[in-house]
Amino acid sequence: MILSDKGIKQKIELGKLVIDPFAASQVQPASIDLRLGDHFLILDKYRTSHISLNEPATYMKMKEKSITIPPQTFLLATTVESIQLANNITAFVEGRSSIGRLGLFVQNAGWIDPGFCGTITLELFNANCVPITLEAGRRICQLVIAELDQDASPYKGKYSGQWGATESRIYLEHDAEPCSNKQMNCSKLSIFD
Repeated sequence: MILSDKGIKQKIELGKLVIDPFAASQVQPASIDLRLGDHFLILDKYRTSHISLNEPATYMKMKEKSITIPPQTFLLATTVESIQLANNITAFVEGRSSIGRLGLFVQNAGWIDPGFCGTITLELFNANCVPITLEAGRRICQLVIAELDQDASPYKGKYSGQWGATESRIYLEHDAEPCSNKQMNCSKLSIFD
């Protein structure tokens, strides 16, 4: 169930959802707006010949009050706010419509797991044909909060406690087994009964 503005405020009052700093004016009917921080990462194209999932990429770090994103450029940013979710809450990051209409895509790959604590790394992409200038402190995205049917195991992954724009850490993953290309027998699934 997605939480309404009243549900969001109630979870904050109960300490089940922590947003710091918190401003009640940022709460929308079914989300809460988050602001752009001043820490950015951009791939260092002069020291990176390719990207591999098995080794860390090389980034240039920037701390800026204002940043101009050239056309067709991707960078990582962060939120001003840090968040902490209870074990029965998950969250989705969505770009604001008004910003998307200017050609700036604001994403957070996937959702935020229960028990997560830290700032949120945002993936920004300028899909427009002209540069876009952003100022730190401006509302950039919205956090949609959903309640789980029961407590989940708290997130203890590689981004737990992240602070500032955080690079991909996929190189730390070790998949258990290679794909076997086995075909699933769908006739045994109960959804077809």
